[in-house]
Amino acid sequence: MSYKTIVTVLDNPDNTRIAAAFSAALAKEHGAHVVGLHAEIVSTVPLVAPMEIPDPVAVQALQDVAHNQAVEIERVFRSKMEAAGLDYEWHSFASSVGYGTEPLIESARSADLLVAVQPDPSKYDDTQVDVETFLFDSGRPVLLIPYILKEPKPVRRVLIAWNGSKEVARATFDALPFLKAADSVEILSVSTSEKDPHPSKETGVRIAAALTRHGVRAKFETAACTGKSTPSQVIENWLADDSIDLLVMGAYTHSWLWQMIFGGTTRTLLQSMTAMTLLAR
Repeated sequence: MSYKTIVTVLDNPDNTRIAAAFSAALAKEHGAHVVGLHAEIVSTVPLVAPMEIPDPVAVQALQDVAHNQAVEIERVFRSKMEAAGLDYEWHSFASSVGYGTEPLIESARSADLLVAVQPDPSKYDDTQVDVETFLFDSGRPVLLIPYILKEPKPVRRVLIAWNGSKEVARATFDALPFLKAADSVEILSVSTSEKDPHPSKETGVRIAAALTRHGVRAKFETAACTGKSTPSQVIENWLADDSIDLLVMGAYTHSWLWQMIFGGTTRTLLQSMTAMTLLAR
């Protein structure tokens, strides 16, 4: 099993350099076709008081900025693919709703794997990839690259954050090409309750056995939240202590609205990523 169609979601020139490098490395490893996908976002129309009439000069300036950025993103992407000698194609869509537009989601659904770069919180703008939309609407796994990683590196150690949910089961099998190539795979169940220390232990042991039948070097591990620690903090510590290259997890086991209001493991880990993360919903 390997990834044969990799869709790379590109939002700005800096992230494009990172995403294109990682996608190229993956494509060479798997013999994959790469699709570059970009939303040329038409910004909100500035209005001129007192009659709130659109300012045509400002509108044109915003459109020029978006178009010039799209041209640069395409140049960077094509240059990387051609230098690597890869089979690729490019798709760009003009949209006022950004990466939630249906043509982009439809393009993403043809992928074995989506690749995107984690938005840098210190450089927020409305052109950033909406990862949550792709997770909820594309039906495809997303490999999210931390913005702090600038160059591809081999995936030697993998951690699966196991909670027994259908989301993490899907993510685990979507990650099989990575798992089969890794030197070690740890399946981690984090306990949050003294009464029921590891409710997902039985399914975790079974998934380890299933992966072993695929030739994956998998072992099941348990950890517990202590004091005021949360599952996301336990996972973050495990990532750091074990020098994990790839985290595999299910995305948004609770409803999206619940996560938006109350937070959760998915949202917390995505804000403080230290390793590449493969998510599925």
